[in-house]
Amino acid sequence: MANRFVLNETSYHGAGAIKDIVPEAKGRGFQKAFVCSDPDLVKFGVTKRVLDVLDGEKMAYELYSEIKPNPTVENVQTGVAAYKKSGADYLIAIGGGSSMDTAKAIGIIINNPEFEDVVSLEGVAPTRNKSVPIFAVPTTAGTAAEVTINYVITDASKSRKMVCVDPKDIPVVAFVDPEMMATMPKGLTAATGMDALTHAIEGYITAGAWELSDMFHLKAIEIISRSLRGAVDNTPEGRADMALGQYVAGMGFSNVGLGIVHSMAHPLGALYDTPHGVANAIILPTVMEYNAEATGEKYREIARAMGVQGVDGMSQEEYRRAAIDAVKKLSQDVGIPADLKEIVKREDIAFLAQSAYDDACRPGNPKETSVEDITKLYESLI
Repeated sequence: MANRFVLNETSYHGAGAIKDIVPEAKGRGFQKAFVCSDPDLVKFGVTKRVLDVLDGEKMAYELYSEIKPNPTVENVQTGVAAYKKSGADYLIAIGGGSSMDTAKAIGIIINNPEFEDVVSLEGVAPTRNKSVPIFAVPTTAGTAAEVTINYVITDASKSRKMVCVDPKDIPVVAFVDPEMMATMPKGLTAATGMDALTHAIEGYITAGAWELSDMFHLKAIEIISRSLRGAVDNTPEGRADMALGQYVAGMGFSNVGLGIVHSMAHPLGALYDTPHGVANAIILPTVMEYNAEATGEKYREIARAMGVQGVDGMSQEEYRRAAIDAVKKLSQDVGIPADLKEIVKREDIAFLAQSAYDDACRPGNPKETSVEDITKLYESLI
């Protein structure tokens, strides 16, 4: 069976990339944009940078900002109704995963109205038509939603996140402009950066990994490891490198899947509204230890990509420990908590473990797992 690889039609990288929105829109004959961006980005003027570009060329648009940090079924349905009234013919998603995921769900439902309940999109839904065209402008260096075929929507009625996988939802053009990320606070920069590292590491060891995806993931680990500390300190070089590193990670994991770090993180976001990157960062080293026996020599290459010296002279046990320790050190250096003690309630663990086992990311884990195994992993972190 052939391996499929799906990427954007076009992507722009570097300072000032958002200026290319206008020629791309005009070149494609688009008339009016439906702009999805979250309230905080609107409030602090980040969204305005893109709107100013559109205003400067008298490009029509309508802004939709009823988006939560963990977007819900209701957010999507409200957005679908607003899109239908707007007269727009394309979407511009400005933000992190929340804005991107909302835009993807809206775009898919507009062209596949039989999925308007949203919940039927969970997993790999049998959609027939491509999404309304999406232009994606990331403001965080982490989710890589601008280049992935995945989106996550929260079903608040069941306190769970739905992972949706659909190659028809990928944005047609991505504008990865590090200047759009310069106002991110340190905590958000750290959390989203560790999310990107988790994408790269999980994507590298996932059951579906192969040589093409390995190439992207190892390069992403290298870039993120050398640049995240600088990005947290808001250096221009750190911001630019993280913008690229998280995108490269997305090019890989979108096409091969993830594992139980993500499946364990998703219920934390749904139940406690825990920031996704923080949850991933806390869980990642523990799950790396759990998965080590199923990864062959891959942890040696992770350690090497993270800048660990002398890995070729290490035993398997030593280079596996070195890779895990390097992840722990980076997470500590950027201020991520070491455990889930302030997040998880012991009485919720059974629900969390079952939710994680049922999550769409779990089958990609390199090691076969069970609800009991996941329960023990949660327990070890509180």
